[in-house]
Amino acid sequence: MAAFDPASVLPDDLLARLRARAAAHDRANTFPEDDLADLRAAGYLAILAPVELGGAGLGLAEASVLQQRLATAAPATALAINMHLVWTGVAKVLADRGIDSLRFVHEGSVAGEVYAFGISEAGNDLVLFGSDTEALPLEGGGYAFTGTKIFTSLAPVWTQLGLHGLDTTSPDAPKLVYAFVPRTEQVVTRDDWDTLGMRATQSRTTELHRVVAPADRVVRRVDPGPNPDPIVFGIFSVFELLLASVYTGIARRALDVAVETVGRRRSKRSGKAYSQDPDIRWRIADMALAYDALPPQLAALCRDVDTLADHGARWFSLLAGVKHRAVTTAKAVVDDALLASGGSAYFASSELSRLYRDVIAGMFHPSDPESAHGTVASAWLGPLEA
Repeated sequence: MAAFDPASVLPDDLLARLRARAAAHDRANTFPEDDLADLRAAGYLAILAPVELGGAGLGLAEASVLQQRLATAAPATALAINMHLVWTGVAKVLADRGIDSLRFVHEGSVAGEVYAFGISEAGNDLVLFGSDTEALPLEGGGYAFTGTKIFTSLAPVWTQLGLHGLDTTSPDAPKLVYAFVPRTEQVVTRDDWDTLGMRATQSRTTELHRVVAPADRVVRRVDPGPNPDPIVFGIFSVFELLLASVYTGIARRALDVAVETVGRRRSKRSGKAYSQDPDIRWRIADMALAYDALPPQLAALCRDVDTLADHGARWFSLLAGVKHRAVTTAKAVVDDALLASGGSAYFASSELSRLYRDVIAGMFHPSDPESAHGTVASAWLGPLEA
């Protein structure tokens, strides 16, 4: 079997176009619709859909490599499209485990639907284990959702929103309801995305005013709280691994830019390139040592999800851990890239300056550092005593 070639999906000329646009979208705080058009034309929205439905039939391991590659060119574009890939990835995780309830997500991705991720809510640190959004059951099995979601990436362009809400009125309540709703007049997207970094994601706040998911788009009803249900595992695994992939790509780009910069800059004192300075060489080596640990970890865990490996109760600590390590390592690599590259990197027009702002966003995605450490502590030490 031939090795997967990420350049066959994201060729160098496409990456060059995306990289050339990234600064302008960051500066103007605009969504990269031109990037989305190019990625759609390349079949990128359907990379995780099965071949028999018209997709590329790739696994999570290949998608991770592609997201790393995309993030080296346009981190915000990669992060935005990540949220679409999360849902197509969840559809794959469930299908691989004999649950075909999200087949329509793969069919939609092939047809051009853009899926957004409507889980995050202000102040809701339960994340997948609870929701402040009302899920009101309707006759016929549908639900009407009322609430507010935050950090809804792809806000200007999504066509379908995957979300959850809490049903408190059914006979078996409470139940967390996972469903998909279309963009309608009952959805209000606030124009409130003016952030330090990752500006092109346009991850705006979304208000839901009795937005209806028909019965055939209600995909799961589960008990609130920690839950081994496949939808929870699917979302957590794909979300954490693809997020880690984006930030690993940022680390790689920062390393590449630093290497190029120190090879070009020359010391007035020695007349040699800074790449010959022992201190600079140590710093670059330290960056490379840190970065080199990330892709193999991602490859191994993505492959385990793809092959249905069983890590039991350790799954969540492994997934939270790799996301945490990717984000903290990427931030450290970008920090060192700035120092190695000199004062020019401090200007807002510098790519490293943009990478520095973009990489900070990683700390705010679930699992945040506190949650990750709590998850890992419980895996090794057991739960906190009551």
